[in-house]
Amino acid sequence: MITQREFRNNSAAVMDAVEADEIYHVTRNGVEVAELRPIPRRRRLTTEELVQRHRGLPKVEAVQMRTVMPLLGMERWSRWSSWRIKIRDLDEWI
Repeated sequence: MITQREFRNNSAAVMDAVEADEIYHVTRNGVEVAELRPIPRRRRLTTEELVQRHRGLPKVEAVQMRTVMPLLGMERWSRWSSWRIKIRDLDEWI
């Protein structure tokens, strides 16, 4: 447990400790008012893991994409690409 005043005066050290997986209970006037705990971090995937996930995806034909994309509001442009490929050009990419 740590008091509000201790937290205020030593916030950098407390936050460093929280980053190192410590949990603090903050009190005010002897009453527990907060809990400081680290946020769970998502692990970054390796290149091999990303490739393996990609291989497991179902194959999609360009014709299927053309029928689904207008339903999703993507009639003219593909939002799936940062290059803004027109739908009629998707045949070349698939």
